[in-house]
Amino acid sequence: MTSAKDQKPEQSASDSTTHFGFQTVDKGDKASMVAGVFHSVAKQYDIMNDLMSLGIHRLWKRFTIDASGVRPGNKVLDLAGGTGDLTAKFSKIVGQEGKVILADINSSMLNVGRDKLRDKGLVQNIEYVQANAEALPFEDNSFDIVTIAFGLRNVTDKDKALRSIYRVLKPGGRLLVLEFSKPEHEILNKVYDFYSFNILPKMGEFVAKDSESYQYLAESIRMHPDQDTLKAMMDDAGFEQTTYHNLTGGIVALHKGFKF
Repeated sequence: MTSAKDQKPEQSASDSTTHFGFQTVDKGDKASMVAGVFHSVAKQYDIMNDLMSLGIHRLWKRFTIDASGVRPGNKVLDLAGGTGDLTAKFSKIVGQEGKVILADINSSMLNVGRDKLRDKGLVQNIEYVQANAEALPFEDNSFDIVTIAFGLRNVTDKDKALRSIYRVLKPGGRLLVLEFSKPEHEILNKVYDFYSFNILPKMGEFVAKDSESYQYLAESIRMHPDQDTLKAMMDDAGFEQTTYHNLTGGIVALHKGFKF
């Protein structure tokens, strides 16, 4: 494995390699390496989200729900849904005539999400599926809405995942990608870098007893495509009327695209 600090986001050394944070690794190895990160952090994931974002992640997710246009009776795929924050809100909106599938490639995250949602009494219209975003195990034209929140940057082949999502959306359906992105202002970018690489790993060590996983998460954010690049990737996958909305100065962006 070699350092990738000088590489641009999504630039690979060859067709057989990809990024794991700032490292260049074989594509075949990334999924298991990412799995190791999330197996490690799953139990402390919600606590760390609140600490890392000062609770602001809840507002980002609320904005995503509001932007989704979800309605009673809709069928929703919460992809890379982890511990189920979006699924919980979608479940209440779609009602008994609708359905929400919480899908995640990581069994530990999926188990934490299942336990949390069942503890809340949310059982009747939610299903749980362990799934890889690059090869979704669903029929064509299945979902009104697909969301992927803070998960796309961990996918090995993002273009393949976007095409897979496009396939399972119904005509008229929409994709919403909530993900860390590039801050709009240089001063904010510098402050964010300092926080990400100096404070975040120490916070991970103190709370989750795992600084290395949170070092990876910080690095993975930097290697993720910026707002315009991700928009172009969605266009290339077939999505139309693609837009993005910066949140918290571009630290996070919500991308939206439609299948017609």
